[in-house]
Amino acid sequence: MNRPQGVPAVDPLYADIRRTDPLRPAVILDVRELDEFRQVRVPGSLFIPMSQLAVRLDEVPKDRPVLVICATGSRSVNVVGHLLASGWTDVANVAGGISTWERMGLPVSRGPVEPGEGKPSG
Repeated sequence: MNRPQGVPAVDPLYADIRRTDPLRPAVILDVRELDEFRQVRVPGSLFIPMSQLAVRLDEVPKDRPVLVICATGSRSVNVVGHLLASGWTDVANVAGGISTWERMGLPVSRGPVEPGEGKPSG
């Protein structure tokens, strides 16, 4: 994937508000690798490593906003560009990634991944 120019971005606080929106909650799509996801993750996020995205694209919902997160915001920028080019319309990069999310004191989970965690919901 080539690095796209001018992809939409949101800050982590706004992403946290959007993921808990009672009317139209956003999906947080985590595109880091499994070892990174185990260390720290956004509760309720959809986990599809960037290395698997091409074969798992059908798991990314088109009927809800999708906010893409990685470690610092670099990989997620590329994924947002790819999703936009592939027909998704309501997608954005979570600026600063999980490192900024965590630094802002937003909710995280750590440790072993529970059964069903990181899978599509609803």
